[in-house]
Amino acid sequence: MKPIKIALLSYLVLFFSCQQKTTKPNFIIFLVDDLGWMDVGYMGSKYYETPNIDQMAKEGMVFTNAYANSPNCAPTRASLMSGMYAPRHGVYTVGNPARGKSENRILIPFPNKTELAGSFVTLAEALKENGYTNAHVGKWHLGEDEETSPKAQGFDVNIGGNHSGHPKTYFSPYKNPDLTDGMDGEYLTDRLTDEALRFVEQNKDNPFFLYFAHYAVHTPIQAKEEITARYANKEGSNGQDNPKYAAMVESTDQSLGRVLEKLRELDLDENTMVLFFSDNGGHGVVTSQYPLKGSKGMLYEGGFREPMIAWWPGKIKAGATNDEVVMGFDFYPTLVELAGGTSEKYNTDGQSIVPLILNQGSWNRETVFWHFPAYLEGNKGIKNPEDLVRGWRAVPSGAIRKGDWKLIEDFEDGSLKLFNLAEDISEKNNLVETNPEKTEELLRDMRQWRKEVNAPVPSERNPSYLN
Repeated sequence: MKPIKIALLSYLVLFFSCQQKTTKPNFIIFLVDDLGWMDVGYMGSKYYETPNIDQMAKEGMVFTNAYANSPNCAPTRASLMSGMYAPRHGVYTVGNPARGKSENRILIPFPNKTELAGSFVTLAEALKENGYTNAHVGKWHLGEDEETSPKAQGFDVNIGGNHSGHPKTYFSPYKNPDLTDGMDGEYLTDRLTDEALRFVEQNKDNPFFLYFAHYAVHTPIQAKEEITARYANKEGSNGQDNPKYAAMVESTDQSLGRVLEKLRELDLDENTMVLFFSDNGGHGVVTSQYPLKGSKGMLYEGGFREPMIAWWPGKIKAGATNDEVVMGFDFYPTLVELAGGTSEKYNTDGQSIVPLILNQGSWNRETVFWHFPAYLEGNKGIKNPEDLVRGWRAVPSGAIRKGDWKLIEDFEDGSLKLFNLAEDISEKNNLVETNPEKTEELLRDMRQWRKEVNAPVPSERNPSYLN
């Protein structure tokens, strides 16, 4: 073979080798537990210090209307992993749907599943089919047996994930069967970050998916003393004034900073999309979501509107803001599409946000739904008890957002609340009486959706209820 042909062949081999190596992007979902919409600096918090999250917002795309699929953690995670609304997988709440005192419950709630069944093709399994190595680091909360554990659901690596919804402690020894203990006093948020970075290092030459699902900032409220001390004399703002919680937020912010810095160090930043998100609203005992109404466990905006950033240098325009309504289950079809797969194959309810983040193709979504046929008791010491519904954080109910309009239906008494979020983000003014046509439109749409997804509506009265 002539030298020129050999040189050309060598060039083509090298070219296609490089092309193959960079064709599939890496993915990281950086999921924070219980971090509310207003618990980060870029959203306006004056108390919490989140410089790395704020810098990520400057470098990526901020979503102002991003929602969790539920106001609490397990169902949101089930929807994120399955790409489906809660009635499809049956995980509606955490544990027992009959929370609180029986004599205060008017209805018998619908039975709740506490694990994501192994029959669902998870996001991790879909990405594995498309050539990805997957790691789960942190909180799983969707099962731990041979069919429902992270490794049974498509993850090659699992560090710290089982059916537990919160850590026993944030300091080693952790008492976590899926996480070896570190030195006494080692902080869980730091340790999980070490493990996440190790996975990235080990898989830098192949496409990977890292589901980095922090236990933080869930209870118990435990933080490093040296960070807590800096907030002890700091003036609170808008109901945010807990030094230990602030320190937990800051440790999580430091974790994100370390992840992004590792990507830059390994020259992976331009081939890695990072999605920053939370699974429900802030815990109403330790933080406030003002101007949003409500907190974790409620169907008001403070219960499930989330901070969300999409970061991908060179692909996603820095400093961009997007006002479209997106939800956690949209991650599934988005990542599958970017991985080169066909999201339709997996029958997800979510919708790919690729047209939004890359400005490619069209986006058409007007309506999203929530379904919560369960009870959540009110928290003792909650900052805004006036947001409770007859003493509950949540009674069996459903909600719909269509455009700027939002309707909440209370299954206990049939009452309705209608809000225009563009004009009333704090959900102060119930417009049911002044807008009967819009009320009827949204109620009709929500009931039709419930038929389509076979969503159960509790109707049996509880014999133990005391008027």
